[in-house]
Amino acid sequence: MKLTWKTHLYRAGSNMGAFDSTPEGTEKLRKKIEPWLSAVFQSEHLSLMVGNGFTLGIADTVGVTAADMKPPDFQGKYAGRIKQAANDAAEKSNRGEPNFEDCVRVANELLRGLEVLRNKEDSQQLRGEINRILTGFLQLILESERSIHAAFRDGDGKCQNLLVSFLLSFASRTASRERLNIFTTNYDRLIEHGCDLAGLHVVDRFVGILTPIFRASRLNIDLHYNPPGIRGEPRYLEGVIRLFKLHGSLDWRLEGKQIRRCGIPFGAPKDHSDIPEEPLDSVMIYPNAAKDMETSEYPYAELFRDFAAAICRPNSALVTYGYGFGDNHINRVIHSMLTIPSTHLVIISYDSSGGRIERFCFNVGHEAQISLLIGPHFGNLADLVENYLPKPAIDQISIRKTNLQKSRELDPTNAFNNEGNELETNLGSEDNADAY
Repeated sequence: MKLTWKTHLYRAGSNMGAFDSTPEGTEKLRKKIEPWLSAVFQSEHLSLMVGNGFTLGIADTVGVTAADMKPPDFQGKYAGRIKQAANDAAEKSNRGEPNFEDCVRVANELLRGLEVLRNKEDSQQLRGEINRILTGFLQLILESERSIHAAFRDGDGKCQNLLVSFLLSFASRTASRERLNIFTTNYDRLIEHGCDLAGLHVVDRFVGILTPIFRASRLNIDLHYNPPGIRGEPRYLEGVIRLFKLHGSLDWRLEGKQIRRCGIPFGAPKDHSDIPEEPLDSVMIYPNAAKDMETSEYPYAELFRDFAAAICRPNSALVTYGYGFGDNHINRVIHSMLTIPSTHLVIISYDSSGGRIERFCFNVGHEAQISLLIGPHFGNLADLVENYLPKPAIDQISIRKTNLQKSRELDPTNAFNNEGNELETNLGSEDNADAY
């Protein structure tokens, strides 16, 4: 059966459907989708990719406006050239309309060319314009963080719990499995804030306390604990994730040859001392100023190596939420992942992102390896968490209950007492010990 792309569509294993109106009978859809996602989330290797749609979804839930990636309004001598080149780059990459990163990338390339030509006057003017654009962008992100933080603080806790439940649905993996990898192209710190609220332990490439430094080493650092009464047998700590911000972050700074994370609070005021007046050469957001080959590739090359190493391996599952498949450098890695037969991709999105998601699925093939939840109903964070994502807990009691029921179905004489119709537990008996 070929799936027809409409406003709402889903494909979860052998179950699929598409419809233009808001779906009715959520319980029926849940029975088809939730068990499938539960199975996918228990893959040997699980990764989550979130894009700008994640921040937009949280902001929409709390009723505030989030920073978007619309093209900036460049002024000056080369404004028209920058706009035209950004349009050409977006068309070449099948993105459609150019976004903020396209325009800044073109402006950086032009700045580098002017510096090579020793055109000091024009290069200084363009440098000042790029700094103005980046400063305004940083202020938009901080304003978005402040609005969300205020809504969390003054609300009834539902929206805050929604963010926590979303993250825990992915992070609640038994410690014996590999840690959840979270990748994001966002510059804000909403994921980090959600991890703080959920009590999750975040492991990333930064090492240090006051001003952590980005390290290039890929040591497999983890968190363990010693159970009471047991020495020399450490156990993996639950609630640990690995976080990778593929395009950098507003609190990353280039100081000399080192990348440091400065202490900007979530939702900091616009006049915070760590917000630089000239962010072009210091704030590490992609694409950064291409002063030389080293600063243009570092740390982004390291992060993308982590991305490829995490998802391009057998028995790996990748879930995307709010990512519009507009970055070809990311899409290529995902396409490479799907060439491994045991991998799986789950795409959850509010819409088809201008047809980019549909084109990606068509071009890569591998339909059996791609699950879809597309449309305003599935992409709405509240509906998604409430109806379709797995229960955010490592629920060993439910697992044991299920195993017990299965064992008794195989032995009907032990299932019910026919006279009293009461379930025989016999918890202390040796016959039932294996069920627990």
